[in-house]
Amino acid sequence: MASTIKDIARLTGLGLATISSYLNGGNVREENRVKIEAAVKELNFEINEVARGLKTNKTKTVGVVIPELNNKFCTEIITVMEDILRNHGYATIVCDCRTDKELEKKAVDFLYRKRVDGIINMPVNSDGSHLSCFHKVKKPIVLIDRKINGIDCDYVLVDNLSAVKNAILKFIDQGHTRIGMIGGPDDIFTAQERMLGYRLALMEAGIVPEERLIEHGDYTMNGGGRCLENLIKNNKDITAVFVANYEMTMGAVIAINELGIRIPDDLSVIGFDNAEFARACKPKLTIVTQPMEEIGRNVAELILQRIDVYEKGNELEYQIIKLQTEILEGKSVKKL
Repeated sequence: MASTIKDIARLTGLGLATISSYLNGGNVREENRVKIEAAVKELNFEINEVARGLKTNKTKTVGVVIPELNNKFCTEIITVMEDILRNHGYATIVCDCRTDKELEKKAVDFLYRKRVDGIINMPVNSDGSHLSCFHKVKKPIVLIDRKINGIDCDYVLVDNLSAVKNAILKFIDQGHTRIGMIGGPDDIFTAQERMLGYRLALMEAGIVPEERLIEHGDYTMNGGGRCLENLIKNNKDITAVFVANYEMTMGAVIAINELGIRIPDDLSVIGFDNAEFARACKPKLTIVTQPMEEIGRNVAELILQRIDVYEKGNELEYQIIKLQTEILEGKSVKKL
């Protein structure tokens, strides 16, 4: 026969109100918490999370919607976030939308129906309309990597403009002027910032950006390979290329190998993220690295802070946290 709250009361000598407050997520004295938790363990008492959620309007879950689950950038951030949220008593529901706006909207609606306490999103939809259900009920939203103008929420971003600008300047410092760029989709904030960094670096060095040296990929391996092939085909004078995403970097390196191009003798290359892949390349690839652990930690802390603020009915100014990247040196940039 299953244990009841009255069994806990008999074992601890505490009142039903105190035990009920604890079981429903309320605050109790530390000594009472210790007694209740010991009794719960001894009696194998099972807390009805569904019933508690209905009573407290909290499910102790956080929803996460990302473009691609097999994206290393996403998985590393999720790993860090989950550890922190778990330590605070929260479970996560992760949804992969396959970089599809319709699937993203369905995923957000699904999490809303599951009554998650907040949502973390690396958005595909650039207008933010998919998040309207969370906005209407004032549930916490934290966006990763991509800013959406007009959306009031917390953001954790990377200084993408400076990241790419510094990489292009590295090419220029080594004498390169015919520098190709494999960027992301035009409508994604991250891609826009990285493309702006490319153009600014060239212009500050007195080099006029040329559209023929620019390819817009789709943040996939196949897209990176296709863009690299187009750059080589259309620009016989190209000496360097920057690839603005990890998956596209892998695709571009594969295409370079298949075309028989030697790095850096024939083409200098700087990629994006994944130190393990950079080390596996021969020669070792120079890459821009993002602070994945720091991103994940800031995202988790922001959503927890926002949930706490909303529960207490307080106001807190929305935060935009912008983190810096680093360049991990390899041997893929040749001095001309």
